Amino acid sequence: MTPPPRAAHGTPDAAPSDASAAAPVRPSAVTVDSAVLAEARRLAPEAVALRRALHGGPELGLDLPGTQRLILDALDGLGLEIRTGRALSSVTATLAGAADGPTILLRADMDALPVAEDTGLPFASRTPGLMHACGHDAHMAMLVGAARLLAGRRAALAGRVVFMFQPGEEGEHGARHMIEEGVLEASGVRAGAAFALHVHPNMPAGALRLRPGPQMAASDRFRVLVRGRGGHASAPQTTCDPVPVACEIVLALQTAVTRGVAADDSAVLSVTRLTAGTASGVIPDSAELAGTLRTLAEPTRQRLHAAIARVARGVAAAHAATAEVTVTPGYPVTVNDAEFTDLVLRAGTSVLGAEAVDVLPAPLMTAEDFSYVIRAVPGALAFLGVCPPDVEPHEAPSLHSSRMVLDEDALAAGIACEAAVALAFLAGRGPEPVR
Repeated sequence: MTPPPRAAHGTPDAAPSDASAAAPVRPSAVTVDSAVLAEARRLAPEAVALRRALHGGPELGLDLPGTQRLILDALDGLGLEIRTGRALSSVTATLAGAADGPTILLRADMDALPVAEDTGLPFASRTPGLMHACGHDAHMAMLVGAARLLAGRRAALAGRVVFMFQPGEEGEHGARHMIEEGVLEASGVRAGAAFALHVHPNMPAGALRLRPGPQMAASDRFRVLVRGRGGHASAPQTTCDPVPVACEIVLALQTAVTRGVAADDSAVLSVTRLTAGTASGVIPDSAELAGTLRTLAEPTRQRLHAAIARVARGVAAAHAATAEVTVTPGYPVTVNDAEFTDLVLRAGTSVLGAEAVDVLPAPLMTAEDFSYVIRAVPGALAFLGVCPPDVEPHEAPSLHSSRMVLDEDALAAGIACEAAVALAFLAGRGPEPVR
């Protein structure tokens, strides 16, 4: 992904119909201690060391015992109430302030990707075929740093901070599992807001970007199995060849998006796999295609689910073949609460400076399971630029690349931002009722 251009602070068009219906956040003026960034910089070497330890031992999915142990060890001695997950290797840590008040949740994801690392880093992955290619190692390190910073200010806090360390973000719905296990009520008072940072190597190091409303897309998978009748490749007239049928379906699906979705809406459909046959002289009985659908509005999402099935079956029927269609819903749209986004922009500015903070001018079509959290409570996800100093942002290897690296100096900015958002929220809201 290329870095988005800067834009003036503002409010986008109305959010899609699946936006959170929770009560809006109404923050007071943000007055964050100017020493927060200095403290974050003091903690940064520990964060870098933790990030490197995590980077060297990546794990996949919901079961991350080694990663969980590193996080538990890093949080030890901070006086937090610690819980671990039942169905997954999660860590939930609660910091209680000296006075009563609301609860804010801060999240970091923990899992890696099935990517063979090609960075040449001295602390590169020791596990063949696995890599922290999406920056989750940095997310965990920054959140531990924020926990240390906020724990040092416990006496001045009115309320609670829940630190959510979540496995299974890469397709395993880890956030949904943690919600089912009670992470939103971990402090005894339902969280009144939630915040997460995601690093971005194609944005300038230390830059903070987010937008109110839809920020990331819903992500769904689809599979189409075309059944025909195989035979000898020299006599296709005696068969019902599924291969050209599958190819026509691929083209027709592209048209269904470009001609069926309004220009001011957004949808991306990509066929990423097409398989058929076992030998060059044999027409197969079947062909299969699969891909992903990304949308920013629930009505568009549902309409395209139906279109995929209608188009595939219709094209197949035109050639006397059949098509079995499966659409598997993935993560919902990530929708940032407008007023909480404003709090993040002001809190980020208070510690990083106005030149580092800006509104993201358009949503990205990537997806995030933090969407489950901010559907349940008001909140926001923001991007933190981590482009290495020796390359231009648009030239840096992107997230999920085997060569993705980041500027570790930016970890201090992330620690400061997470702490500043928590401090601003706790200073600006009364207690939330248990729901």
